[in-house]
Amino acid sequence: METNILYTHKELVEKSKSGDRNSQYQLYKLYVDAMYNISMRMLNIKEDAEDVTQESFIEAFKNLEKFRYESTFGSWLKRIVINKSINHLKLKRVPIVSIAPNEFHLTSEMTEYDIDMLDVEKIKKGISMLPDGYRQIINLYLIEGYDHVEIGEILTISTSTSKSQYHRAKKKLVAIIKTL
Repeated sequence: METNILYTHKELVEKSKSGDRNSQYQLYKLYVDAMYNISMRMLNIKEDAEDVTQESFIEAFKNLEKFRYESTFGSWLKRIVINKSINHLKLKRVPIVSIAPNEFHLTSEMTEYDIDMLDVEKIKKGISMLPDGYRQIINLYLIEGYDHVEIGEILTISTSTSKSQYHRAKKKLVAIIKTL
């Protein structure tokens, strides 16, 4: 069955490449909710996430000839959504990652936090309360599954900066959750 799903998506992509609006709409319906959720986690503003999601689909369909099946269509589209979300934040002059010059080191003494007892809703609320730069790192690493090298490329920061920002974001998140 998985082969059929992959074939169906490949068929939809190929028909979309040739300009078939019905296939484009089917792809849109398959991915719009997931892509909106990705953008919403990064932007935290419903209207902005909706705009970015629509712009991402427009860009994807305009550039569909560049899609070469080196990844799934969903992964390719997800990268577009993340890049557009980051660009949106840059245009609004929201700092992506803020670091004091002397804070580029990683501490080897990371405390493990017991999150088994925490309520998922508290975690979601805590993430939404993080400063934008921290929220982006947490979303990209924990939720979207990017590694620090990829995050560095996406945000145009070094891998070590991504790691240190992630650890700071995690500490901040735990502190926020403890107050909830």
